Amino acid sequence: IDEIEALSSIYGEDWCVVDEDEKIYCIKINDCLDQPKWTLCLQVILPPGYPAVEPPIYQLNAPWLRGQDYMELANSLEEIYVQNLGESILYLWVEKIREVLIEKAQSSDPEPDIKKTSEEVEDDGDDFLLDYQPIQEDPIKMLNYITSESQEVDEELPSIYHGNPITDRRSTFQAHLAPVVTPSQVKRVLEKLYENKKIASATHNIYAYRIYCEDKQAFLQDCEDDGETAAGGRLLHLMQILNVHNVLVVVSRWYGGILLGPDRFKHINNCARNVLVE
Repeated sequence: IDEIEALSSIYGEDWCVVDEDEKIYCIKINDCLDQPKWTLCLQVILPPGYPAVEPPIYQLNAPWLRGQDYMELANSLEEIYVQNLGESILYLWVEKIREVLIEKAQSSDPEPDIKKTSEEVEDDGDDFLLDYQPIQEDPIKMLNYITSESQEVDEELPSIYHGNPITDRRSTFQAHLAPVVTPSQVKRVLEKLYENKKIASATHNIYAYRIYCEDKQAFLQDCEDDGETAAGGRLLHLMQILNVHNVLVVVSRWYGGILLGPDRFKHINNCARNVLVE
């Protein structure tokens, strides 16, 4: 369930639920260009034993995908499954397919005869609760916020970024992000955020962080639900799937009096994903 929620958040309208009960899903993948040339549809059925003991049952659909191309891509997907036995692999599959499509777009392969789709324009929605601060730095550089002067960094308060809020039925969600390399920095960022009366008054402040320890070749990671059961774990799972390093994400929720059901988790993940991408 966590994997499906994370994928739905990551891929938005390209992710489609065909049959929830039978766990059949479909995702449209393209070569990431402004005007995509190569598009493929991956349909998967998740059997009861997935991911522990059974692979997804899948189908690759594209009018240009035949013969050798099909076999090579299918072999790549099966190789990923074998290399990651027992783990969630749909994200890896989708990104592998995208990688193949990008290679095709950059090669001299003739463009397939497909209709171009126009992107849907998103509504900006309500006014921002806190000043929306687009991140100007290189995101790779920011998320890999590593420096040899670790003791100095430990004393510094990292920069904090505020994402674009999402409002639904009077509940509002907003993500905040800071690059961190030590648990003490996580603590300092949280303390700084709680100094803001608007954030301190939120019904929930859900957070998760992942710090990569070079010396141990392992991740130091943790999460907090703050009263929203399982929300912290779902947020951490999203960060694991996106493979982000050295970053803290906090999602504030101001409850508006109307129960949102499972939609609240979708909004939490979407807020977090948006600020991470930015």
